Amino acid sequence: MTPIITTIDLLKLASGDVLFLQVYKFVGEQLGKKAYIQSNLHGAEIVGNAVIQQLIEFLTQLDSSQLRGEIWLVPVCNPLGVNQRSHFFSTGRFNSYDGKNWNRIFWDYEKQTEDLAEFAQSQLENEPEVIRNNYLAKIKQAWSEELERIEAPSSVPISQQYRYKLQSLCLDADYVIDIHSSSNQAINYTFGFKERIASAKYLLLEYGILMDEYDGDAFDEAFLKPWLALERELANLGKEIKFDLESWTLELGSGMVMNPASVAQGVAGIKNYLAYKQILTSPTPVTAAEITLAEKHKINSYYAPTGGMIQSRLSLQTRVNSGDRIYQLLSFNKQGKAPEVIDVCAETTGIVFDISTNQCVNQGEYVMDILDC
Repeated sequence: MTPIITTIDLLKLASGDVLFLQVYKFVGEQLGKKAYIQSNLHGAEIVGNAVIQQLIEFLTQLDSSQLRGEIWLVPVCNPLGVNQRSHFFSTGRFNSYDGKNWNRIFWDYEKQTEDLAEFAQSQLENEPEVIRNNYLAKIKQAWSEELERIEAPSSVPISQQYRYKLQSLCLDADYVIDIHSSSNQAINYTFGFKERIASAKYLLLEYGILMDEYDGDAFDEAFLKPWLALERELANLGKEIKFDLESWTLELGSGMVMNPASVAQGVAGIKNYLAYKQILTSPTPVTAAEITLAEKHKINSYYAPTGGMIQSRLSLQTRVNSGDRIYQLLSFNKQGKAPEVIDVCAETTGIVFDISTNQCVNQGEYVMDILDC
C-alpha cells in the first residue's frame, strides 16, 4: 500500500525559509474510521518519530484490503520546537517567542459554544451517527471562523496560526494518538479520559493515568472534550450515547533519546489498538493487556529541599514504601561546615515513575515523581 504524501506550508521565517508539515495518508479499499497519529509536539520528545517511521514501513507492506478506513501519520509535527537548542540539549517544550507550552495552546470548541443544551435538545430523536455529523458540522463552522481571523489584516499570534494547521488535520478523525515522552526520564504509559478507559488495555502499556482534571488546551483534550460535553448534555436529557471517538497521549520513555524498547512497545500497542478498532486486519488475535490505572492527582512530585547534587537515587519502576529512602542530596555548605548528605524518604507507597535528567539541583527544583498505585 502506497501512502498519499501531502506537504503542508506551516510557517515562514524572517530569513525567508519555510517550515513544513508532512502527512502520510494510508487509505483502505473500504470506507471506515479515521485514525490520526502525530509525534514530537514537544521538541525534545523524539521517540514517536521512530514509532511513526516503523508504522509507515509496516503499512506500506500491507495490501489496501487489509485497511478499512484511513490512517494519517504526522511525524515531527512541530518543526519550531524540534529545532530549539540550548548548548547540547534539545528544549522545545515552550515556544521561545512567547513562553507558551506547545501543548497548551489548542482550540477547545466546548469553551466557545453557547448553545450546547439547545443543540442537544434538538437531537433527541436522531440516531448517534446523525448527531455526530450534525455536531461535527457545527465544530467545522466555528473552525472556519478561526481561519477568517488568521487571514484578517491584524492576523493572530503564532500559536493560533500553528494550531490551526495542526488541528485541521484531525477535526474529523475518530481516533487521535499524540505520541510524547518525558522531558526527563520516565516509564512508558498512557494518558486517557476515564470515559474511554475501557480501550486503554489495547494500547499494551503497563500503566495508564486517568485525566481527572483538564482544561481542554492540550491536543488530546481539545479533540475529545467537546464530544464528552455533548454526551453529558444528552445524558441529562435522558439519551445515553457514547460516540466511538477517542484520544490518547502515549508517553514513551525519556526525552532526547530513541529508546528501542519504548519504540517497540509504542509500535506494538498502536498496531494492536488499530486492529481492536477494526481499522487494521490483524493476522494475530487482538490482545488486551493488564494495565494499572491511577488518577493524575496520585502522581506525587518531589522537589529538592535544598540545593545540591542527587546521589543514590532509586531507578525507574522501583517499588517503594512510605519511609523508604528514595535519594540522597549531597549539599555543600559555604559557612565553614563540612558537606552534608541528606536522606530524602518517600511519603507514600508506589513506584518511581519519572526522574530528572539533571542530578544537580537548586533548592525547589524537580527531582522525581512517585506514582501512588
